Amino acid sequence: MPEQRRRFSPQFKAEAVQMVIETGKPIAVVARDLGIHDGTLGNWVNAWRREHAVAGENSTPVEAARVKEMEDEIRRLRMENEFLKKAAAFFARMHP
Repeated sequence: MPEQRRRFSPQFKAEAVQMVIETGKPIAVVARDLGIHDGTLGNWVNAWRREHAVAGENSTPVEAARVKEMEDEIRRLRMENEFLKKAAAFFARMHP
């Protein structure tokens, strides 16, 4: 029977990456402390470094995760706002 994969929240990933970057501890040590595979944490750290090398930002991984969450929420709220505008216009036409 295949082993089920664990899922990690974006917040957990960001905090794990932040531990590596801010403390300077080796990935293997942080991964062992968190109870995750060092290859998994290494992938997260490399992805964060690739994303932030291009952007040139000095933000922490937690801040970057929070910004992404906010951008996702803004996108969702804009879609809801557009839907509500259309619904209001529809009902305004139905009831003159």
